[in-house]
Amino acid sequence: MSSAVPLLVGEELERDYRSGPEMVRVLRGATIVVRAAEVVALVGASGVGKSTLLHLLGALDRPSGGRVVFRGEDLFARGEAGLVRYRREEIGFVFQFYNLLGEMTAVENAMIPALLARKPRREALERAQEVLAEVGLGDRFRHRPGELSGGEQQRVAIARALVNGPGLILADEPTGNLDPKTSEVIYDLFLRLQAERGIAFLIATHNPDLARRAERVYRLVEGRARELGEAGA
Repeated sequence: MSSAVPLLVGEELERDYRSGPEMVRVLRGATIVVRAAEVVALVGASGVGKSTLLHLLGALDRPSGGRVVFRGEDLFARGEAGLVRYRREEIGFVFQFYNLLGEMTAVENAMIPALLARKPRREALERAQEVLAEVGLGDRFRHRPGELSGGEQQRVAIARALVNGPGLILADEPTGNLDPKTSEVIYDLFLRLQAERGIAFLIATHNPDLARRAERVYRLVEGRARELGEAGA
């Protein structure tokens, strides 16, 4: 195992939610490690907390207990501006249902994170065109989401996640809305981006065939994450 500092660590993460008078504990001390330029899969039954865990790791939500460490730094020790920078520039998100803006073209959707990071519009446009070409949509710049297939829409979402050059992408069921053949295409794209650009991926998935292609796999059970291959996993 490498002695280098991991890229991202979720350390003993807990997340509680109030449901009426009751407190529901979704995560009960989940620990997960992602190293630079590796693909890690997170599997588990529907409703077990995979999305909750990714939201904590992506600073979309705060943990009730535990901490998130990014490049050796306690993430939530940052101020709000530092968390915004983390979400916009240091990591990327890919979601199951694409979350594209229907009235915007593919290139306009892909530009959004660069514009939010206050990059000049021309630079944002050029960068968006580059990453769309990289994911195989060089001839779809001006198409709106409704004119694209599901797989093409997901590739626009991946381009959007790539536009600011993150070292890590958090993907929440990125193939959950796609047919098996298209799912393979998207996963192959992730592996190519890992190999060519050194991007790390943490992929929450219910697809065991895709999970097996990752370098390491965690299973989330009863609020805790166990790396498959460990005792008791």
